[in-house]
Amino acid sequence: MKPAISRREFGPLLAGAALFVTGVLGAAPAAAQSTAFRQAVAEAAASDRDIAEFYRANGYRAIWTGEGAGDAARRQALIRALSQADAHGLPVARYDLGGLMARMGDARSMRDLGLIEVELSRTYLQYARDLQSGILIPSQIDEGIKREVSYRDRTAYLIDMKEKSPRDVLRALPPQSQEYARLMKEKLHLEHLIAQGGWGPAVPADVLKPGQESGAVIALRDRLIAMGYLDRSASRSYDARLQQAVQAFQADHGLEPDGVAGASTLAALNIPASERLKSVIVAMERERWLNGDRGARHILVNLTDFSARILDNDIVTFRTRAVVGMNASGRRSPEFSDAMEYMVINPTWHVPRSIAVQEYLPQMQANPNAVSHLRLYDSRGREVSRGAVNFGAYNARTFPFAIKQPPSNSNALGLVKFMFPNKYNIYLHDTPHKSLFDREKRDFSHGCIRLQQPFEFAYELLSRQESDPMGYFHSVLGTGRETYVNLKAHVPVHIIYRTAFTLAQGRTQYRGDVYGRDARIWEALDKAGVSLTAVQG
Repeated sequence: MKPAISRREFGPLLAGAALFVTGVLGAAPAAAQSTAFRQAVAEAAASDRDIAEFYRANGYRAIWTGEGAGDAARRQALIRALSQADAHGLPVARYDLGGLMARMGDARSMRDLGLIEVELSRTYLQYARDLQSGILIPSQIDEGIKREVSYRDRTAYLIDMKEKSPRDVLRALPPQSQEYARLMKEKLHLEHLIAQGGWGPAVPADVLKPGQESGAVIALRDRLIAMGYLDRSASRSYDARLQQAVQAFQADHGLEPDGVAGASTLAALNIPASERLKSVIVAMERERWLNGDRGARHILVNLTDFSARILDNDIVTFRTRAVVGMNASGRRSPEFSDAMEYMVINPTWHVPRSIAVQEYLPQMQANPNAVSHLRLYDSRGREVSRGAVNFGAYNARTFPFAIKQPPSNSNALGLVKFMFPNKYNIYLHDTPHKSLFDREKRDFSHGCIRLQQPFEFAYELLSRQESDPMGYFHSVLGTGRETYVNLKAHVPVHIIYRTAFTLAQGRTQYRGDVYGRDARIWEALDKAGVSLTAVQG
C-alpha cells in the first residue's frame, strides 16, 4: 500500500499549504473577512464541545490558517506529522491528508478558510489522541485487558499547539520509551524485508536434528540466513553452525534452546514476516496504552514470555521464569498496572471463594477429610472442626466458611508472596510445584503469577533497604511465622502481554499469543484502518 504522501510530493505540498492562505486574503475588506471567518469557525466547531470551547476562548481567531509565521509553522508541522503517520502504525486514511490538502487548494473565501481551520483542528486532535493514547479502547477488545489509559484533555492539545513550538508538541506525543523507538525500527525493518520477499519458503519438515542432510535442512539453513541468524553457507548438513543458529532463534522466541528443530521451533520459524509485523504494530498500540512514566525501577511481568523482570533505567537487573494463568475462562491473568507495597514471608493462603466452592467443596462433600491440609473458619474467624460440618447441606452459593492453608513448605503460595493490592486479587508468589517451570509454555495457575526464583526476587527488592537482604529475609523466614515486610519505596508493577518486545541489546523477541488477545487487537486495528505497508526499495 502506498503511503498517503510520498517524500517527493512533500516539498510541493508544503509550498501549496503556504500559498493557499495568501490566495484567499485580499478578496474582501478586512472587517468583512474577519466576520465571515469567525462565523464559519463558530459554525463548524459547534458540533464539538472541546473545539468550540477553545475557539470561543481564543476569540475565534486562527491558529492554522492565518498569514503569520506561527500559523505557517503549525500547518507545516501538522502536515509533516500526518504524512508520517504510517511509521507509527496509525490508520492513515482516518486523517485524510490528501482530502485536507485538496480542500485547502480549493479555498476561495474567508468562509472556506474558517471551515478548513476547524477541520485542521479536528484532524490534529484525532491524530494527537491516537498517537499518545492509542487507537483502541483496551477494555472493548478483551475483558482480560484491564489497562486504564490516561486520556489528556482535548483542549490542552490545542492550547499547547497555539502556545508552544509545534514541532516540540508533536514530537512529545508518542511514547518516549526506548521500547517504542526500537519497535518503530523493527517495523521499518520488517516492511523492507516483506517488500523484498520476506524470509523465503517455509521449512517442510516435522522435526530436524543435528547430523541430518536433506532438502528440508537446506530450507532451514536458507531461512535462518534470511533471518540473520546464520552467515551465508553452502553446507547441506545440520552441522554445528546450523545448530548454534537454531539455538539463537529458539532463545529469541522463548523456546527451549536445545538446537533441535522440533515441532514448536519449526512452527515459530515458519511464521511469515507479515505476521511478525502485525505483532510489532500491536505492540506499538499497547505501548501507547502505557504511555507514561513506568518508574526508574519497575517490575515487568510479560504473560506471553512467562517471565517476571525487574528493570532499572531500562536495564534488566533481575529475571525469573513465571507460571501464569491457564488459558481457560476465569483463570487467564489480567493486564494492569499497580505498585508493589509489601511482601508476606511464610504466608497463609486465603483460598479464593471461587476455588473454595468450585473445587474444594465437591471434594469435601465426597469425603469430609479430603484436602486435609486446608482449614475451615466461620464468619467470626474461628476455626471450625470438619466433624461438625455437614458438607452435603451446602452448595456453592450457601457455603458459609472461609478456607485457609497455614504457613508451611507445602503451602500453595510457597514461602513468600509479593503484594500490590488490587481489585483483581492478583499477586506474585512462590510455589511448591517447581517442575512446571521446566515447561516451554507455562500457563497453569488460577491467575496469579508464580515465580521460579522467589527468594532471589525478594533479595533484589530488599536490596534497596537492607544491608544484608539475604540474611534479613532468611531470619524472618526461619521464624515460621507469617510476617509482613513493607517496601520502603513502592515499586510499580506492570503486567503486560507482548508477543513482540525488544531488548536494550539484541534482536526483537517474539512469543506465542497464549490467550489470543493480540489477534483480537490486530483484528480491531485492521477494522480501524491500520494496514501492513511494505516500503519499496
